[in-house]
Amino acid sequence: MEDLVANLVAIGIVEKKAQEAAGNKKLAATMVDVLNEAGVPPCEGSAGKLIYFAATKFPGNALTHRPMLLKYIVEGKLKSDPMVLGALEYLGKVGTEAVDVDAFESAGGVGVETTAEQIKEAVTAVIEAKRDELLEQRYKVNVGLLLGDIRKQYPFGDMKLAKEELEAAQLDLLGPKTDEDLKKPEKKKAPKEPKVKEQKATAEPEAPPPDPYKFFPAPNENNKVHTEIHFSDGEIWRPKNSPAKLKEHLEKTGGQIWTRFPPEPNGYLHIGHAKAMHVDFGFAREYNGVCYLRYDDTNPAAESREYIDHIQEIVKWMGWEPWKITYSSDYFQELYDFAVELIKKDKAYACHQTGDEIKASRETHTDSPWRNRPIEESLRIFEEMRDRKWEEGKVTIRMKMDMKNENMNMYDLIAYRIKHMAHPHAGDKWCVYPSYDYTHCIVDALENITHSLCTLEFESRRASYYWLLQSLDTYLPYVWEYARLNITNTVLSKRKLNTLVTEKHVSGWDDPRLLTLSGLRRRGAPPLAINKFCASVGITRNENMVGMHVLEYFIRDELNQTASRTMVVAHPLKVSIANAPSGGGQTITSA
Repeated sequence: MEDLVANLVAIGIVEKKAQEAAGNKKLAATMVDVLNEAGVPPCEGSAGKLIYFAATKFPGNALTHRPMLLKYIVEGKLKSDPMVLGALEYLGKVGTEAVDVDAFESAGGVGVETTAEQIKEAVTAVIEAKRDELLEQRYKVNVGLLLGDIRKQYPFGDMKLAKEELEAAQLDLLGPKTDEDLKKPEKKKAPKEPKVKEQKATAEPEAPPPDPYKFFPAPNENNKVHTEIHFSDGEIWRPKNSPAKLKEHLEKTGGQIWTRFPPEPNGYLHIGHAKAMHVDFGFAREYNGVCYLRYDDTNPAAESREYIDHIQEIVKWMGWEPWKITYSSDYFQELYDFAVELIKKDKAYACHQTGDEIKASRETHTDSPWRNRPIEESLRIFEEMRDRKWEEGKVTIRMKMDMKNENMNMYDLIAYRIKHMAHPHAGDKWCVYPSYDYTHCIVDALENITHSLCTLEFESRRASYYWLLQSLDTYLPYVWEYARLNITNTVLSKRKLNTLVTEKHVSGWDDPRLLTLSGLRRRGAPPLAINKFCASVGITRNENMVGMHVLEYFIRDELNQTASRTMVVAHPLKVSIANAPSGGGQTITSA
């Protein structure tokens, strides 16, 4: 941090602003990269401030061209804010495509010289054109509009000089400001309209609710840098879809929104999954897209047919209709082939470290002793793993990422491990199973998911997600994380719920004291009430705790509108009427 502050001060940034930049984790990382790309400090004149300005305004879809723009600034070819803004606007339109140097220089005004004399002439022309207006309104005329006229004529001129000349010309024309000029203009109150007696009119249809998904980019806008992957050796990856990759993807999806709801079939779904369904299925429905129900079934030891059947049934009860029902295990062959490709690219290896040894090496940032073994040897061992020649726990396939990275999710994650057991969906064909971290992103790419939406605890995995897809040169889905659902006085952890069920603390997954969806159904909660509750919570990134009373309100409100009501006399009394008229009874109907 101290080095960054010193370097920013050295290029002309005031110390307070430099400290604020260094204290902002994202901006600090950007500034370190920018200073390295620009080769500063040192730099001359106003170049340092322009470098800082460009760093904060640079379009995310054109980061590959940032070194080029910084070079133009350092060499003095872009020497003012308007010039840099013009160049940035051009690069934002170009994105990842090749830059037309002539068009870039034209947009940035490279070589355009605007003299002080030209600025003075432009000011004189504007003052003359607005003379009558100035004499009438004096200093109440908006100077910004006058500067706008000058900027149109000289877009790369010195607007600070233009403002000084404009103020001097006003003074020459109007003289010093009078007391009347210094008075604040009175706010004109709009005349009150006479009240008209309201007449009852036919009810107008309610306005549609606000779109909670409108901030997501459209599928054809998925050409920006998704994240920056920083390596311990200083290398930086900026994964993004090439125009060709994006075009191929859009041809397969028809430009539609394609999402997925990807539960692991290792337990019953709870109300947190209801929020995920609202995000994934709801987004697709809102934009006439499609949503997969995909089982992320990579761990046969924890999965069962009971959970698979329950998930499908509860998704239907919640009112959602999957476009397709798929399983990660449907792609086991493709996943295996990709692992072979990684090994051939020297981006994966066979490792014999135990679980405890891997944990210890991650704590000390130490490479596995088998990390640099020959590629042919890792390929042979992987094939032997598939042919059941190795025992469980004796060998894994790990991705060769970065053991010294600041992000622990880059510590050579496991891609494949051995489990000598049948799979509830794939049967007994396989004994090597891919990990969740390896599988999830690849299947997103294979299924052409446009928006991969998940909760915030997966944010730190974004680097490993894109590292793998970039290494395999696949299509890159857009990833966005939202806050998970937290409700007071309850348990929303599948692991903890599983403990309560298996240790018989509750009667089962559908115990009405639990906020599993089957438990809520047994309690009598309508699915529409649960969906309305999820819609009210929203899909922001702000972590919060929602009171149980909020959920109960939506359940009560829905039941008030839909539940049938019946009056009953719980303990009737027999009454004899002594003076009733003879000859029959009398029927009385209540109002």
